[in-house]
Amino acid sequence: MWHQQTLRMTAEEQQKEDERYMRLALAEAARAMQAGEIPVGAVVVCRGRILSRAHNLTETLRDVTAHAEMQALTAAANTLGGKYLTDCTLYVTVEPCAMCAGATGWAQVSRVVYGAPDEKRGYTRLAPSALHPRATVTAGVLAEECSRLMRDFFAARR
Repeated sequence: MWHQQTLRMTAEEQQKEDERYMRLALAEAARAMQAGEIPVGAVVVCRGRILSRAHNLTETLRDVTAHAEMQALTAAANTLGGKYLTDCTLYVTVEPCAMCAGATGWAQVSRVVYGAPDEKRGYTRLAPSALHPRATVTAGVLAEECSRLMRDFFAARR
């Protein structure tokens, strides 16, 4: 019984940690929105250390590959001095697309945590095997806040 309670506490602590880092990703998404970019933010964390924070730059850089996840993965790899991000977690406000999921898989990211689902372009629909085979996924962290930011952005553009 005590062991079960300990595991439950660990799950609660993980949830709090996930929400903390997702709030940092949301702050990045807000920066993207202020710059006229689609509001997606990403943070890469490794063993409690923030390696990178990024947001969409596709309009700014005129580069269709400049998604928040791609920017965060590149910066994290540069911080570590290598291309593999094992033992790292990618926090992203919106479910990664197939391109970003593929890059996450190639980088061997151990865990992906995302907020809002992307039912049209998300990897779970288009490329469900793109992540590394041992990667774990936690979906729906602060999903309402993440979804609201996207809705507000697109409502303002219409």
